[in-house]
Amino acid sequence: MQNKALETAESISDIAFGFMGSKALFAALHVDLFSVLSEAVLSAEAVAARTDLDVDRATTLLTALTALGLVRHENDGYSNSPAAEAFLVKGRKYDFGDYLRLQIDRQMYPFMTQLNEALTDDLQEGQIASYAQWFADPDEARLYSRSQHAGSLGPGRSLAKMVDLSAARRLLDIGGGTGAFSISLCSAYPGLSSTIVDFPTVADVGREFIEAEGMADRIAYQSGNALTDPWPATADAVLMSYLFSGVPGEAIPVLVRRAYDTLTPGGHFMVHDFMVDDNREGPKLAALWQLQHTAFNPHAKSITSDYVAGLMEGAGFTGIEVSVMIPGMTMLVVGRKPAS
Repeated sequence: MQNKALETAESISDIAFGFMGSKALFAALHVDLFSVLSEAVLSAEAVAARTDLDVDRATTLLTALTALGLVRHENDGYSNSPAAEAFLVKGRKYDFGDYLRLQIDRQMYPFMTQLNEALTDDLQEGQIASYAQWFADPDEARLYSRSQHAGSLGPGRSLAKMVDLSAARRLLDIGGGTGAFSISLCSAYPGLSSTIVDFPTVADVGREFIEAEGMADRIAYQSGNALTDPWPATADAVLMSYLFSGVPGEAIPVLVRRAYDTLTPGGHFMVHDFMVDDNREGPKLAALWQLQHTAFNPHAKSITSDYVAGLMEGAGFTGIEVSVMIPGMTMLVVGRKPAS
């Protein structure tokens, strides 16, 4: 009994002090420590010299990262874990360090300090933020958008393999940000073009990525608020990625119905987002992401794949399929508008 109590206490401590591990990761990214350690084994002194850290502080940070499993300590030297080498080194194919360093640490993390007030409905008017208000600031929009782009390229490539869009010619990417998903889908399907509906400040950043990929002739923006402004009249496929978690819950059924009305017969509707299991026991990361959104958008809704599939079915979609996109974090729900 006592051993079980001790195990429970340790589990509670892990949860309670998890923010320390997050900040250790963010701090390491801030000084580009994982890039410094890439394909190398370095002493604490060498790491300090290459990151401009004091040796004692570098040693403290390296010790914490080793305890977290992000760094390995061997023969008085430090090296990246396989996961850190693959995902946290600048320039790697699946690098999403900027997503963590910029969006999560600098923008999302501070919002968690007001979670208590968000849950009890005690937030002051200025503390409640919609994406429209947030992205009215060009600097905030650029920071968020550039980091989100890094985190969306991998899922975009996965989506291109999971849904057959070979017959589609016009994609409507609602809330498509900097176009990471549109770029991935248009790269996989040469006959596809895309229109992204997003805020003007986001579009300004996205055009830079699209031009760099040589796709300015196939991917265009329609600047505006996807909740209130008109969409293009028709599309063969509609994508909403990370949109449902960022809007008021009452807007979600409306978005589903608008997607149905916009699609041509036989068209695909794809929803990718943080979704928890129907029994609401996990997965942990999806549940925490949903809670995080509540900290600045108290009207956000915790959604499940069954909920999304039910809305699709109610709107008239058929052949609904549910798949895991990012294991333990996001799901993909796809439905089709009947061909006739």
